[in-house]
Amino acid sequence: MLIKTYGSAVFGVNALTITIEVSISSGNKYHIVGLPDGAVKESLKRVESAIQSSGFKMPRQKIVVNLSPADIRKEGTSYDLPIAIGILAASGQLISESVAEVLIAGELSLDGGIQPVKGALPIAIQAAEAGFKGFILPADNAREAAVVDNLPVYGMHHLKDLVAFFNGTTVFNPILVDTKSEFSKDTGLYDHDFSDVKGQESIKRALEIAAAGGHNVILIGPPGAGKTMLAKRLPTILPPLSMQEALETTKVYSVSGKLNVATSLMTERPFRNPHHSISDVALVGGGTNPQPGEISMAHNGVLFLDELPEFKRSVLEVMRQPLEDRKVIISRARLSVEYPASFMLVAAMNPCPCGFYNHPDKECGCSPWIIQKYLSKISGPLMDRIDLHVEVTPVHFDELASLRPSEKSAVIRERVISARLKQEIRFAEHTGLYYNAQMSPSQVRKLCKINAEGLELVKRAMVKLGLSARAYDRILKVSRTIADLAGTKNIELEHLAEAIHFRSLDRDNWAG
Repeated sequence: MLIKTYGSAVFGVNALTITIEVSISSGNKYHIVGLPDGAVKESLKRVESAIQSSGFKMPRQKIVVNLSPADIRKEGTSYDLPIAIGILAASGQLISESVAEVLIAGELSLDGGIQPVKGALPIAIQAAEAGFKGFILPADNAREAAVVDNLPVYGMHHLKDLVAFFNGTTVFNPILVDTKSEFSKDTGLYDHDFSDVKGQESIKRALEIAAAGGHNVILIGPPGAGKTMLAKRLPTILPPLSMQEALETTKVYSVSGKLNVATSLMTERPFRNPHHSISDVALVGGGTNPQPGEISMAHNGVLFLDELPEFKRSVLEVMRQPLEDRKVIISRARLSVEYPASFMLVAAMNPCPCGFYNHPDKECGCSPWIIQKYLSKISGPLMDRIDLHVEVTPVHFDELASLRPSEKSAVIRERVISARLKQEIRFAEHTGLYYNAQMSPSQVRKLCKINAEGLELVKRAMVKLGLSARAYDRILKVSRTIADLAGTKNIELEHLAEAIHFRSLDRDNWAG
């Protein structure tokens, strides 16, 4: 007897429906075909033990399982459950009329328990688009899949539950998740706050601009000046995720298997802080079985690289294209996957190996050649992709000891949200565009127009600092953000001047 069930394969952050054909005929061997990997080939052993442990019979006949389309490599353990249901239906142990109406995914343990799988959210989205009447998956994954509209989602704990579901002996209610309620939870509560930072008003201003426009920023200053402290408080002034951004971010965490069981949606912007010993693959993504890297885990959030020159140069260089394209494409011999990577890069570094170059009180012991070598670890093209270059100076004792309260993150956040709302209106006709830093060169020309006086100011700055065409575009984007914070429709001369000030590190140190 031939039975068809349906599973799914995840590629990048998208899914593809896989047809699982199970045929039982005379003979005594098990076969699984359709380009399965090692984990899929092993599934028949798990399925056999799970079926027997659940009180059902494993047919002692020839069983052929075909995974279609056969030219796509099948990976992982999520095919265990649809294969088991196909075998039970083909052997007449459950009513088979409705097994082809739902999509099934799940890993089986030897006792018949159903274990969670990766990628439940993109699979659920694909199931809804394909018109399935339901999605059956492990109970631990049910909440993340249930955020998809118009798709009944059933979370199961054991293989026996599925048999009872298809035979109609037990009624199961679909899992319901109120996404509006999830989204309305207060996500503005953080352990850190900008009010903890004494002084550094100019640095706070730079981070406010970065948050308002989604711009990349680098903080350069001596040890103890507050670079890390400031960077870790950046998430407290970022605007809340939109529903579309939340879905995009949740998909990345879903396919990487790092979504909390109790979480249905990512409601806070991610903040990733990898150690400087990280490898190229761990940062960008990839591997034998491609997985998202740190830059994709930071999608719609912040990637903080502390002690930037300590990272291997090859690791930093692989970020150049994602910073420009806001996505990562990983190509292998048999497939190519794409992961989103629209993140804010926040970097921190010392001005020299000892950290005290240009320090107002301490003497630097590094020679000019040593300083040049240290700074050259960060290439010019990478620095060119960073919008705001901010010099952080030590805080004076009087400011540290001051009892005067500093501005709270909540107050700064309101200004950032107001600026982002202006951008949301501006980009209403542009799908996938949320803030100024995402503008393409053509959009910059259209939306960041400046008058003749402003054009002359930018021209003088480009000649003096030796700026590139990319830097020109980034100055205009930052100017547009400053104007949004100021509440003005047009980019004024003072907005351009402030944006140019943040390109002051475009000098010969990063010429290569």
